[in-house]
Amino acid sequence: MPQPPEERVHVVDYDPAWPAKFEAERAVLERVVAPWLEGGVHHVGSTAVPGLAAKPVVDIMVGVRDLEEARAVIPRLAAESYCYFPYREYFHWFCKPSPQRRLFHMYLIEPVHPQWRARLAFRDWLRTHPDTASEYGALKHELAERHRDDREAYTEAKEAFVERVVALALNL
Repeated sequence: MPQPPEERVHVVDYDPAWPAKFEAERAVLERVVAPWLEGGVHHVGSTAVPGLAAKPVVDIMVGVRDLEEARAVIPRLAAESYCYFPYREYFHWFCKPSPQRRLFHMYLIEPVHPQWRARLAFRDWLRTHPDTASEYGALKHELAERHRDDREAYTEAKEAFVERVVALALNL
């Protein structure tokens, strides 16, 4: 599958403007995705956790009734500067405004998919467990240094931590 050009990995201190940026995008997405929307529009990822260091890219998870049916929204999202890239089979992935300058990552996913529940559980656990959030922030800084030029390696290196926290949050 074609991948967007790589943007360097850099982690910054929490920006209190991130929630407002999400809210502005939520309004756009709720309007554009309305015919397919199911489960809501959620701020996820590290920018959704007050005080947590993050890549300065707001992650948004949008629930859709049917992933295949939701392909019809791709041109509408393109009109709102969302760039679509096939990435995983279980969601449609977008960035905005461009792969070279990402301010938002957004994906459409069916709320019945296990990743829906996992991503919300991870976010909520970090919001209510500051020690875990601090540990995650330190890991992100370390991995950003190690994998500065490889976003996929950075993401993969966080997986064990994320899986451990999701298991705790979901009592698995």
